[in-house]
Amino acid sequence: MINYTDKIPNNVDLGRDRVLQRALEHWQPAFLGWWNDMGPNESNAYEVYLRTAISVDPEGWAQFGYVRMPEYRWGVFLQPRDPNRLVNFGARKGEPAWQEVPGEYRSALRRIIVTQGDTEPASVEQQKALGLSCPSLYDLRNIFQVNVEEGRHLWAMVYLLHRYFGRDGREEAEALLARRSGDGDNPRILGAFNEPTPDWLAFFMFTFFTDRDGKFQLCSLAESGFDPLARTCRFMLTEEAHHMFVGETGVGRVIQRTCEVMNEHKIADPGDVRKQGVIDLETLQRYLNFHYSVTLDLYGSDISSNAANYYTNGLKGRFEETKLTDDHVLTEATYPISEVVGGKIITREIPALTALNARLRDDYIKEIESGLSRWNRIIDKAGIPFRLTIPHMGFHRAIGNFAGQHISPQGEVLSEESWKNHQYEWLPSPEDYKYVQSLMSGRVTEPGKFANWIAPPIRGVNNQPPNFEYVRFN
Repeated sequence: MINYTDKIPNNVDLGRDRVLQRALEHWQPAFLGWWNDMGPNESNAYEVYLRTAISVDPEGWAQFGYVRMPEYRWGVFLQPRDPNRLVNFGARKGEPAWQEVPGEYRSALRRIIVTQGDTEPASVEQQKALGLSCPSLYDLRNIFQVNVEEGRHLWAMVYLLHRYFGRDGREEAEALLARRSGDGDNPRILGAFNEPTPDWLAFFMFTFFTDRDGKFQLCSLAESGFDPLARTCRFMLTEEAHHMFVGETGVGRVIQRTCEVMNEHKIADPGDVRKQGVIDLETLQRYLNFHYSVTLDLYGSDISSNAANYYTNGLKGRFEETKLTDDHVLTEATYPISEVVGGKIITREIPALTALNARLRDDYIKEIESGLSRWNRIIDKAGIPFRLTIPHMGFHRAIGNFAGQHISPQGEVLSEESWKNHQYEWLPSPEDYKYVQSLMSGRVTEPGKFANWIAPPIRGVNNQPPNFEYVRFN
């Protein structure tokens, strides 16, 4: 079990490294200062029914109880070390996994860790005001759980920076608290984490699409030859699953409620659906299009020498690397990518080593398609002739082979004028955002009550009923 008498709960024997412990204890007040400034609005006095890690064992890695979020026991947890673990890919395949940072990879590993670490506080900042418009106590508790776990994931990356990167790492850890989502002068590193999350539908879409990107990035890093990073990410994935659950079920509950109202009132016109105070399926599709396309940009360029170098050097693997049956070196392999040539989208083969970003993105898309099928089953069950679809991968892209191109959701290459004429058929308009936010002008805080635009969950948290008092206001 984790020793909770420590100021910083951990399973990395922090007490034996006094220099490291003092460095983290110095960083902790700065973290709490950031949380007070940028964490959930007006929440510090609430008692929230939260899950807290107590061990990394499958049977006991979490406990539930009421916690004031500033008193949440953020800590440092790594999966137990396998002394026989090897580097499983790249030019150093077959070597023992590294317990310290190889000098030649120091800069690259630091960059990987900082980029991952920067996403964690960014999402908290993006979601800062949403608690003031929560549709239920159940949902308020869920967003707070996501927030504190993003904070713990920040701690996980900061531990690696402090433990393995000396002064450079300490400076990077401080910078993680200095950047701000959407700030014009000092923004977060990745574009999707500078987009606003203005309402709960956007939050649910973010946790379904963008946190799922987080899963795939963490799975790639969990293959790393740098063993402390791999072990850290494997434990983070345990918590990340809840974030994706919140997103998928949240969108599903919005769909469920919309379908109920459409059938009850026998209406199909989006304007008439809105008159009933729920979110029409066409608007849901536009939100989906936006969040999906912005998230695809997080995978970077389709052709990437950096990704090739990370793989060859054993720093970052593929999704489920050890389950793949190729040679795990890829010097002769190829992979298909798409691009626009002469006004048409074509596919060509390139060296697999330089297409690793594209491959990871394609693995992600397959999982998105599975989630979308579950949403469509809700619509099908209601007997409504509508299907949600994911747009073409070139739609609304700012990074990669399709950046600067105007691609319709169906994959048609358009002129800029044609794109502008249709963009609000495909992406949320200012009027869409205004309408959705109008549904969320206040918050629902009576146990067991839910806003009109969302259905209750099938079951509560930790076997509690949906009418459980998930948040106590003081």
